Amino acid sequence: MKFRVHQDISKAETLPSIFYKNQDVFDEVKEKIFLKSWQWLGDNSGLKLTNSIQPLTLLDGFLSEPILLTRDSNGDVNCMSNICTHRGHILALGADKVKRIVCAYHGRSFDLQGNFKSMPEFSKVENFPRDCDNLYKFPLYEWGPFLFAGLNPSFDFQEVIKPMQERVGFLPLEQFSFDSSMSKDYLVQAHWALYCDNYLEGFHIPFVHKDLNSVLDYDNYQTEIFEGGVLQIGMANDDQPSFLHPEESPDFGKKIAAYYYWIYPGLMLNFYPWGLSVNLVIPLTVRKTRIIYHGFVWDRSMLGLGAGGNLDKVEQEDQEIVESVNLGVSSGTYDRGRYSPTRETGVHHFHRILTEKLS
Repeated sequence: MKFRVHQDISKAETLPSIFYKNQDVFDEVKEKIFLKSWQWLGDNSGLKLTNSIQPLTLLDGFLSEPILLTRDSNGDVNCMSNICTHRGHILALGADKVKRIVCAYHGRSFDLQGNFKSMPEFSKVENFPRDCDNLYKFPLYEWGPFLFAGLNPSFDFQEVIKPMQERVGFLPLEQFSFDSSMSKDYLVQAHWALYCDNYLEGFHIPFVHKDLNSVLDYDNYQTEIFEGGVLQIGMANDDQPSFLHPEESPDFGKKIAAYYYWIYPGLMLNFYPWGLSVNLVIPLTVRKTRIIYHGFVWDRSMLGLGAGGNLDKVEQEDQEIVESVNLGVSSGTYDRGRYSPTRETGVHHFHRILTEKLS
């Protein structure tokens, strides 16, 4: 199914309601968008030591791809399939410190770079081993302590990281520490793209987030689009916490309370003076989405203050709105809306990317 969103936002209509309720479209999004984009893996805190491994399931419940992260004897981080190339057994079940990866099913072994090393009872097998007997390696990108992987990415992740580095590269990312107490898991009764639509505009802030609106300078709220992402900048009211930018920063002298980054297709990186809050969007069904929150703290003295203060309340308010919109777009009386050229450029950019990839 093909969709079209006009490139001129003043003439454009939003995605039709069928996008948010059709199972075939949902399945097509999985194949053409999520499988061909980059995904958040977390930080490297579980791989501080050489010869260590850490298994993950990528977008569990949707892609559900078994991934294995390793730090080899050279200190390099690798990302590979966690599936044995013999009979498909899952290799690693938990984090460990090992020199080799050995399958518990029949003993096939690999080094920490994913290369085949040995296999019992295979001395008579012809044309063995082959390249396909090595573990499949996924493209990996490291940004400070944070890791991103692509299953079959259709673009260079540097295109996304470069504009982020230019704006928030002054932050000491290596000093950001994972705080498990800030990890939350939500189940939202709505289509995954509706959650992104809501995130991608500050238009609703005065109407939905009264407390957040009181600490932000809404009139100076900014949205910038770039290849593979959207940046929203929340300006702080005069008495509210803001970043202290170095002179070389393009934002030097500005009172910025938050940098809200959306990374295509479903990752949100929210930078506050205290650190980073991550929203990971996992589609489950046409009407059900899992949202995982993670927190990485840099300055604990700033926790609970300003725009990065009561995030639980903001999240609850957003979920109620998104679930209400999901009911609305399911109605037979609604099809498409229009965009505000001053407030919804981020949503328009998102919809344009979706229609481009699906076509």
